[in-house]
Amino acid sequence: MVGFIETIGLAFVDAINPCELAVMVMVLVALLMDDPTKRKRVLWGGFAFTLAVFLMYIIYGLILINVFSLIITGRVASIAFKIFGVLAILLGIFNLKDYFIYKPGGLATEMPMKLRPRVKLLIKRITSPKGAFIIGIFVSLFLLPCTMGPYLIFSGRVAGTSLLSLLPWILLYNIIFVLPMIAITLIIYFGFTTVEKVSGWKEMNIKKMHLVEGLILIILGILMVTGLI
Repeated sequence: MVGFIETIGLAFVDAINPCELAVMVMVLVALLMDDPTKRKRVLWGGFAFTLAVFLMYIIYGLILINVFSLIITGRVASIAFKIFGVLAILLGIFNLKDYFIYKPGGLATEMPMKLRPRVKLLIKRITSPKGAFIIGIFVSLFLLPCTMGPYLIFSGRVAGTSLLSLLPWILLYNIIFVLPMIAITLIIYFGFTTVEKVSGWKEMNIKKMHLVEGLILIILGILMVTGLI
């Protein structure tokens, strides 16, 4: 069974993923460009988009967990958990690579470059909270390539758990996952900063974000492989 430290660690790594923050910035830019005077549209649009991503990721998680539950049983489970630990270490190494040698669209760490134009086209169509929710459902598919790693590890770790025991963990994971989206929406709505400054901060600190992600994943992976968690 997955532990509290694992869940928090993997969810935190997923939450600070640069592509998640980039997508949220694009959503708020689209809402502001449509009508900069209607700031409430930014608030409800940001919340609607976040809710769509939240719900879709719960669905993705349940699908992954069910698949793993069919595969990972009995003695295979202990071996599989160590494999997931190795996967976490590899993902951590990929992130460290992006810190030292950064290239946009890095393997398993950022949204592939070929997908980005499609995401931008979808997001540009957002003009209302309802539209933000609908677009959020589709965009969540494009987020998967760069956020799947930690979620895959988490899903494998909780596989075989009863639905009643599983729900608190998957809800906790996904609440942490969308917290940056909620935070960005609120600080822009209340005027603490601007979309441009958030985007600039992300670009300036993107390598540091990969460093933090990489270190957390490697530490978690080592703990998983050695059976300490």
